[in-house]
Amino acid sequence: MQRPPSSSPARPAVHIPDDPYIVQPVAKALAVLAYVEDAGQDVGLSDVARALGLPKTSAFRYLYTLAAAGFVGYGSSRDRYRAGPRLHRGRENEVDLARLREVALPAMSTLRARFNEAVNLGVPDRDRIVYVEIIESSRALRMQARIGERHPLNSTSLGKAILAFMSEDERAPLLAAPLKAMTARTTIDPLQLRRQLREIARRGYAIETGENEEGLMCIGAPILARGGRPVAALSLSAPEARMTRATRLDAIAALRNAAVGLSRRLGFRGTPAAPAAMASPGRGVRDAGA
Repeated sequence: MQRPPSSSPARPAVHIPDDPYIVQPVAKALAVLAYVEDAGQDVGLSDVARALGLPKTSAFRYLYTLAAAGFVGYGSSRDRYRAGPRLHRGRENEVDLARLREVALPAMSTLRARFNEAVNLGVPDRDRIVYVEIIESSRALRMQARIGERHPLNSTSLGKAILAFMSEDERAPLLAAPLKAMTARTTIDPLQLRRQLREIARRGYAIETGENEEGLMCIGAPILARGGRPVAALSLSAPEARMTRATRLDAIAALRNAAVGLSRRLGFRGTPAAPAAMASPGRGVRDAGA
């Protein structure tokens, strides 16, 4: 691994409770590990040091030790760190982010070139969607989300597309917890959300309008892995005024085709279908609310 600079500007260290039973170096190493895992993307030494208020030399020693133990992965070509293989053991619902980006970026670039709107790739993390890749529009009005940000599953088309294809065992605890409102239009009623999810599962895509960002419409489609597990989702975001009916229909078809193609690349062999618990007939909902 590349060695860090000998020093860095003094900063307040990451806060650890003043408790004699806490081993401070271990607590700081765990803070570094949590930051790398939660980032949702590869991070550099400077990112870790800056975010946690650590000297670069200290941050490097923690990262080096975590990498040696397999908890952090290190890419020498870009000098970046990511969650390591030991963090992923037993997590059958996770997908390798590097592989996901590799297969998704060409499709995302094609969608961006066709519509000149933001194209987003997200993965679930408990009750949140983490943006792991974004190709932005060149237009002045565009979405505000950034790579690494985490938004509620219930407020985003990415999250709803994933929720709709989860098993009931996975979905039930997420819907039982209080749902977070990002705007006045966010769906926070579990029964209403379940109705939306049935419709999303039936048609294979989700649309939310102004639920995550005011004035923005997003269309999302699930990316499935082996066994039909929803491991990620792809979405296109644009101001409502630009999403005419014709544009919306074109985007829906393009997103669904792209998501199906990515699912095939990740090993899914079949036709996207809702879990049995969500596939029961239910009253449809309008696109703007789903």
